Amino acid sequence: MAFWNQIRERKAPEKAWIARSLLILLLGIALGAFSKFLDCTPSNESLRILDYLDVRNFLGRFAFWVFMGLWIAVSSGSARRAAVDVFLFFLGMVSSYYLYSKYVGGFFPRSYAMVWFGFTAVSPLLALPCWYAGGKGKVSFVLSLALLAAIFQWCFVGWWFHVEPRSLLELLTFLGAIWVLRRPSLKESALMTGLGVILGVVLVLTVPFHFG
Repeated sequence: MAFWNQIRERKAPEKAWIARSLLILLLGIALGAFSKFLDCTPSNESLRILDYLDVRNFLGRFAFWVFMGLWIAVSSGSARRAAVDVFLFFLGMVSSYYLYSKYVGGFFPRSYAMVWFGFTAVSPLLALPCWYAGGKGKVSFVLSLALLAAIFQWCFVGWWFHVEPRSLLELLTFLGAIWVLRRPSLKESALMTGLGVILGVVLVLTVPFHFG
């Protein structure tokens, strides 16, 4: 326990932690329902700005949801609260998405649902390295670097030696991840970002497939 406390110490218990967890659950429900609503709405009937930014496909990919889980985990007061809140977010998101799909859209893609419910089940474990990435020291730096490289792979596409963001929203998502994972000093943040981009480019160009 002392080793983990050296990486990041938990904050004093939040007085409003129940309200925070409830809001995170409601946020997940709202975003999941909104994502499925866009799936079920013809592009010519949605707002022009949503169509222009390709929000439908953006929310159908993985980068945004990983970023949300990362942000919730890092901003939590303890590793335990990070695990609980990330789980609640994905439980709300996945449940509302597939309930909307079944009872409003009229179909239930069981195979995709099982993948997402499986991811939701392990999300508390995935939240732990995210929380400790918000700490200090070498272990925290390595965790931040690995997470940033993974998010880069989900936000960018590439072939041969050309790499570009999937969309403007994915570029903003990656920049948001840099902000969430920022280090105590500007120099350390710049080093993390540079190494994360390099490792991310390697992943984009060498990994033949990825989820999302």
